[in-house]
Amino acid sequence: MGRSRSRLLVPLVSAAMLMVAACGGGSGSGGQDSAASGEKIKLTVGLFGDFGFGPLYEEFKKTHPNIEIEERQAAFADHHTNLAARLATGAGAADVEAIEVGYISSFTAQPDKFVNLRDYGAGEREKDYLDWKWKQGLGKDGSTIVGLGTDVGGLAMCYRRDLFEKAGLPSDRDEVSKLWPTWEKYIEVGKRFTEKAPDGAKFFDGPGEIFRAIIGQAPVGVYDENDNIVVATNPHVKQAWDLSVEMIQAGLSAKIGAFTPEWNTGFAKGSFATVVCPAWMTAYIQDQAKNAAGKWDIAAIPGGAGNSGGSHLTVPKQGKHHKEAAELVMFLTSPENQAKVFKSTGNFPSIPALYDQPDIQNFKKEFFNNAPVGKIFSDAARNLKPQHLGPKEGDVRTAIGNGLTRVEQGKQTPDEAWQQVLKDVEKIK
Repeated sequence: MGRSRSRLLVPLVSAAMLMVAACGGGSGSGGQDSAASGEKIKLTVGLFGDFGFGPLYEEFKKTHPNIEIEERQAAFADHHTNLAARLATGAGAADVEAIEVGYISSFTAQPDKFVNLRDYGAGEREKDYLDWKWKQGLGKDGSTIVGLGTDVGGLAMCYRRDLFEKAGLPSDRDEVSKLWPTWEKYIEVGKRFTEKAPDGAKFFDGPGEIFRAIIGQAPVGVYDENDNIVVATNPHVKQAWDLSVEMIQAGLSAKIGAFTPEWNTGFAKGSFATVVCPAWMTAYIQDQAKNAAGKWDIAAIPGGAGNSGGSHLTVPKQGKHHKEAAELVMFLTSPENQAKVFKSTGNFPSIPALYDQPDIQNFKKEFFNNAPVGKIFSDAARNLKPQHLGPKEGDVRTAIGNGLTRVEQGKQTPDEAWQQVLKDVEKIK
């Protein structure tokens, strides 16, 4: 998320999606900036979970004493569905709205619905960003800056050292990384774990995030560069599906959907030994598994790289206070504040100049056995190869995730579920 966000459906999402609260309307409609200096202004910020912005709001208000900020959090899917509806009706959006990477293309296709942040100096920020992250926030018209990036979700694998030791596996993070250079090797390790696993512990939580990680490492995902859905024709999609199914059939899954109450309980009870781990996930694990400090650690992701999640902040046109909202977006996404958010919550910056700074490179998390999270996620961010995301990315991945759930629940065979996935995807326009 940062944020603990991530993501694209119950099994495919990201970490902050669990935070459920009302995602009400913004400051009204219109489009004019505040009229008079010193005017009392209320800005609303619509998020899907905790982005770690609380302390930053207080800093912002020191230089903007006339501004009150109200944060509104909603569940991940609800947040994006509600935002789409509010843009369509022209009312109800917050002054600042976060959009996750899986949905960004559907909103950048509507640049007329958003304030062009270029009008408020955001064009000067291009040099700060990872090139692909910057381009994700541009409108389809090629000129509108719809959103400024907050974080990226370079991947690692979080694992329970104590459960690995009880199953007779290495627990040192470097040794664990060597166990699974590929997803096929990850499955082999999972089978070894299962042979001696402690009672009640499975190798991983559920297949949704696994699928997302695997397909995210491919050169082409569920869309091609021309925004054509290629689920039926891209062999990488079927390969990711088949590997996910193989893990299910091998009994490695705890059958727990991500960002559900059962998932949270699973962290607390140690119900699974590994979980796909973008940077923002570390804060989520730490919050849900408070009794497990030092038991978790972080290793490399099978396959070597990948991205899961990350967001942009936008300013819908229907709000009244464009200038102030744009200033808040610029402030929250500044390099300095992205670094602060990373060290407080784990959301990893989308500003590459930060990656070599000592306070990032040397940053460790005691909870994760003093894992060098700054170095781990800096390397992950540098090594990831961006993948084109289509306008209905979230919907397509939801259809695939639902198919994996049907397999896991025994409602369909893998072939039946795959055929239904293809039919469901055909209906997405």
